[in-house]
Amino acid sequence: MKIAGIQTDVVFRDTSANLAALETAVLSEVQQGTDLTIFPECYASGYCFDSLEEALEFGESIPGPSTDRVAALCRQLRTHVVFGLLERDGDRLYNAAVLIGPDGLIGWYRKVHLPWLGVDRFTTAGERPFEVFEAAGVRIGMLICYDGGFPEASRVLALRGADLILLPTNWPPGGTYMADYAINSRAMENGVYFAAVNRVGTENGFSFIGKSRICHPTGATLATLDTPTAGILRAEIDPQVARTKRVVRVPGKHVIDRMADRRPALYGAVVESHDLLRPGRDEAL
Repeated sequence: MKIAGIQTDVVFRDTSANLAALETAVLSEVQQGTDLTIFPECYASGYCFDSLEEALEFGESIPGPSTDRVAALCRQLRTHVVFGLLERDGDRLYNAAVLIGPDGLIGWYRKVHLPWLGVDRFTTAGERPFEVFEAAGVRIGMLICYDGGFPEASRVLALRGADLILLPTNWPPGGTYMADYAINSRAMENGVYFAAVNRVGTENGFSFIGKSRICHPTGATLATLDTPTAGILRAEIDPQVARTKRVVRVPGKHVIDRMADRRPALYGAVVESHDLLRPGRDEAL
């Protein structure tokens, strides 16, 4: 599978304009031989809303108008797309990412870990188990932005068979070290391809840093856009590389298998609840 990440600006509160730009970019990528094109978090609407009421206006059902429009494009071009949008489910709003292919909506993910920032101050935390979807023979897991800083999320997707983990994101200043180090670490520690696609530009007083990155299962960087400017990064995914967890470096003397060598019985503290105050979110409540 050939993948591409579209590091781009977003038109705040203008879904039609953003989807038109998506259509142009996907058509161009298909002409380049790309099989899966990835766009940033909250791509359809923008991110920096100041109230739930304001953001709800741009929330959509899934499936809904935006996913239907992109599904028609994917059907026409026989390709796959991932992009972020706000999902409205009754009075609840979720920060979501969708995977769409030639046969329509394949699956979607609701952001589980919510920072006290932008629209995430008003969204509901995703409650569904982490799920892996198949597209063109590649097993794909999705996370969103802040989720990338919680290694448990990527590990669950890897244990469920993901070859490739996608992270549509909106990293502002302060996300630099996540971009520079965490993406490589998530790839290496799970033996998966990992693609983080960030946006650029300024929105409602916040700027975004770019620094999109695609990493190999060894943790090596395959492609990166280190500046806060629009651009495209591309890489080729070989699922058999991600599925080969047992790495023999020196036969009989040096063998690495980060899945088989885990010690789950000693990891109980990871899933214990805690009573720490979440700054901002709990104080606001």
